Amino acid sequence: MITRPERYVIVAAAAEGKHTLTAFDSALLKAGLGNVNLIRLSSILPPGCKEEADGINFPPGAFVPTAYGSASSEQEGETIAAAVGIGLSENTFGVIMEHAGKCSAKTAEEKVKEMIREAFSNRSLELKHMEVKSTEHRVEKAGAVIAAVALW
Repeated sequence: MITRPERYVIVAAAAEGKHTLTAFDSALLKAGLGNVNLIRLSSILPPGCKEEADGINFPPGAFVPTAYGSASSEQEGETIAAAVGIGLSENTFGVIMEHAGKCSAKTAEEKVKEMIREAFSNRSLELKHMEVKSTEHRVEKAGAVIAAVALW
Protein backbone atom coordinates (compact mmCIF):
# COMPACT_ATOMS: atom_id res chain seq x y z
CA MET A 1 0.00 0.00 0.00
CA ILE A 2 1.40 3.35 -1.04
CA THR A 3 0.04 6.41 0.74
CA ARG A 4 0.65 10.06 0.03
CA PRO A 5 0.42 12.70 2.76
CA GLU A 6 -1.99 15.56 2.18
CA ARG A 7 -0.93 17.96 4.97
CA TYR A 8 2.25 19.14 6.61
CA VAL A 9 3.52 21.38 9.37
CA ILE A 10 6.94 22.99 9.66
CA VAL A 11 8.29 23.46 13.20
CA ALA A 12 11.49 24.34 15.07
CA ALA A 13 12.22 24.24 18.80
CA ALA A 14 15.05 24.16 21.32
CA ALA A 15 15.29 23.01 24.92
CA GLU A 16 17.65 22.54 27.84
CA GLY A 17 17.75 19.48 30.11
CA LYS A 18 19.87 17.47 32.50
CA HIS A 19 20.77 15.04 29.70
CA THR A 20 20.88 15.40 25.91
CA LEU A 21 18.08 12.85 25.42
CA THR A 22 15.73 14.61 27.85
CA ALA A 23 16.64 17.94 26.26
CA PHE A 24 15.75 16.44 22.85
CA ASP A 25 12.49 15.10 24.30
CA SER A 26 11.66 18.58 25.62
CA ALA A 27 12.45 20.16 22.25
CA LEU A 28 10.11 17.64 20.60
CA LEU A 29 7.37 18.56 23.10
CA LYS A 30 7.85 22.27 22.34
CA ALA A 31 7.61 21.50 18.61
CA GLY A 32 4.37 19.53 19.09
CA LEU A 33 6.02 16.20 18.25
CA GLY A 34 6.83 14.90 21.73
CA ASN A 35 4.18 12.22 22.12
CA VAL A 36 4.49 10.56 18.72
CA ASN A 37 6.92 8.21 16.99
CA LEU A 38 8.84 9.98 14.26
CA ILE A 39 9.47 8.01 11.11
CA ARG A 40 12.39 9.71 9.41
CA LEU A 41 11.94 10.35 5.73
CA SER A 42 13.94 11.99 3.02
CA SER A 43 13.29 15.14 1.09
CA ILE A 44 10.14 15.22 -1.05
CA LEU A 45 6.91 17.08 -0.24
CA PRO A 46 4.09 15.46 -2.26
CA PRO A 47 2.21 17.49 -4.88
CA GLY A 48 -0.85 19.24 -3.49
CA CYS A 49 0.26 18.87 0.14
CA LYS A 50 -1.18 21.76 2.17
CA GLU A 51 0.34 23.43 5.21
CA GLU A 52 -1.70 22.98 8.38
CA ALA A 53 -1.95 26.49 9.82
CA ASP A 54 -3.67 25.43 13.05
CA GLY A 55 -0.77 23.30 14.28
CA ILE A 56 -0.93 19.61 14.96
CA ASN A 57 -2.77 17.33 17.33
CA PHE A 58 -1.58 13.79 16.73
CA PRO A 59 -2.84 10.95 18.91
CA PRO A 60 -0.19 9.71 21.38
CA GLY A 61 2.02 7.03 19.84
CA ALA A 62 1.08 7.84 16.24
CA PHE A 63 3.65 7.08 13.54
CA VAL A 64 4.42 10.44 11.92
CA PRO A 65 6.56 10.67 8.77
CA THR A 66 8.99 13.51 9.44
CA ALA A 67 11.96 15.10 7.71
CA TYR A 68 14.11 16.68 10.38
CA GLY A 69 17.48 17.93 11.47
CA SER A 70 18.50 17.84 15.12
CA ALA A 71 21.55 18.43 17.26
CA SER A 72 22.39 18.06 20.92
CA SER A 73 25.34 18.98 23.10
CA GLU A 74 26.61 18.86 26.66
CA GLN A 75 29.33 21.44 26.00
CA GLU A 76 28.55 24.44 28.22
CA GLY A 77 28.37 27.67 26.23
CA GLU A 78 28.24 25.94 22.85
CA THR A 79 25.71 27.23 20.32
CA ILE A 80 23.70 24.66 18.40
CA ALA A 81 21.07 25.27 15.75
CA ALA A 82 18.69 23.49 13.43
CA ALA A 83 16.87 24.68 10.32
CA VAL A 84 14.46 23.08 7.90
CA GLY A 85 13.13 24.44 4.65
CA ILE A 86 10.66 23.63 1.94
CA GLY A 87 11.13 24.72 -1.65
CA LEU A 88 8.08 24.71 -3.90
CA SER A 89 7.76 24.81 -7.66
CA GLU A 90 4.71 25.58 -9.76
CA ASN A 91 2.17 22.74 -9.89
CA THR A 92 4.50 19.95 -8.81
CA PHE A 93 6.18 18.52 -5.74
CA GLY A 94 8.35 20.30 -3.21
CA VAL A 95 11.77 19.58 -1.77
CA ILE A 96 12.62 19.55 1.94
CA MET A 97 16.14 20.20 3.22
CA GLU A 98 17.46 20.38 6.76
CA HIS A 99 20.67 21.23 8.57
CA ALA A 100 21.66 21.03 12.23
CA GLY A 101 24.90 21.31 14.16
CA LYS A 102 27.31 23.57 15.99
CA CYS A 103 26.38 26.86 14.33
CA SER A 104 24.00 29.81 14.52
CA ALA A 105 20.40 29.71 13.32
CA LYS A 106 21.36 32.15 10.56
CA THR A 107 24.13 29.83 9.33
CA ALA A 108 21.78 26.81 9.41
CA GLU A 109 19.12 28.77 7.48
CA GLU A 110 21.58 29.87 4.80
CA LYS A 111 22.80 26.28 4.35
CA VAL A 112 19.21 25.05 3.98
CA LYS A 113 18.41 27.75 1.40
CA GLU A 114 21.55 26.88 -0.54
CA MET A 115 20.65 23.16 -0.54
CA ILE A 116 17.08 23.87 -1.69
CA ARG A 117 18.35 25.97 -4.61
CA GLU A 118 20.81 23.21 -5.55
CA ALA A 119 18.13 20.50 -5.30
CA PHE A 120 15.89 22.45 -7.67
CA SER A 121 18.76 23.04 -10.05
CA ASN A 122 19.57 19.30 -10.00
CA ARG A 123 15.96 18.57 -10.97
CA SER A 124 15.78 21.35 -13.60
CA LEU A 125 12.79 22.81 -11.74
CA GLU A 126 12.05 26.48 -11.18
CA LEU A 127 11.92 27.43 -7.50
CA LYS A 128 8.79 29.56 -6.88
CA HIS A 129 8.64 29.78 -3.09
CA MET A 130 10.79 28.87 -0.11
CA GLU A 131 9.85 28.64 3.58
CA VAL A 132 12.51 28.12 6.28
CA LYS A 133 12.21 27.75 10.06
CA SER A 134 15.10 27.59 12.48
CA THR A 135 16.05 27.59 16.12
CA GLU A 136 19.21 28.18 18.08
CA HIS A 137 20.28 27.28 21.62
CA ARG A 138 23.23 28.14 23.86
CA VAL A 139 23.94 25.09 26.00
CA GLU A 140 23.95 25.38 29.78
CA LYS A 141 24.16 21.69 30.80
CA ALA A 142 22.56 19.68 27.99
CA GLY A 143 20.76 21.25 25.06
CA ALA A 144 18.96 20.09 21.97
CA VAL A 145 17.43 21.60 18.84
CA ILE A 146 15.09 20.22 16.19
CA ALA A 147 13.66 21.63 12.98
CA ALA A 148 11.15 19.41 11.23
CA VAL A 149 8.48 18.97 8.60
CA ALA A 150 5.85 16.46 9.73
CA LEU A 151 3.56 15.03 7.05
CA TRP A 152 0.26 13.19 7.33
